Amino acid sequence: MSSLTLDAEALYLALLAGVRGIFRPGMRLVGVTSGGAWLAERLQRDLQLDGPPGIISSALHRDDFSRRGMTAAAQTRIPFDVKDANILLVDDVLYTGRTLRAVINELFDFGRPASVQLAVLVDRGGRELPVQAEVCAARVVLSASQSLALARDAAGVFSFEVEAR
Repeated sequence: MSSLTLDAEALYLALLAGVRGIFRPGMRLVGVTSGGAWLAERLQRDLQLDGPPGIISSALHRDDFSRRGMTAAAQTRIPFDVKDANILLVDDVLYTGRTLRAVINELFDFGRPASVQLAVLVDRGGRELPVQAEVCAARVVLSASQSLALARDAAGVFSFEVEAR
């Protein structure tokens, strides 16, 4: 499985097309740190939306906080009123659904949105919670001993890293 090759830039273009298909005027982007935040920033630019997207961290609401502790990822910054907003959460990899559960809890700490939809670059299956993306650029199968993470170089070009856990 270590030979898995994903073209993150091509997948980004598929994600952009999918997001364009569901995006409605007034919808707000919120990216999950860190890969989802990178994607949301680029989507915000490519969709020619005003202002920065929101960035949300799952750190304070994780159910495995005692095991993982606080990460160095960026903290939540949402530059708009969440109350009654239509939110499009953006993440790089959807796996168990636990990060999304934590992110939704964090989002509701800022107010009750009108709706929340999810767009992901890659769905790797393995769900432990009933979470599904509205837009997904690719579905892959990895063993539980592997992790998949989005990387971004200094020029902003995306790539994937597959690693053993």
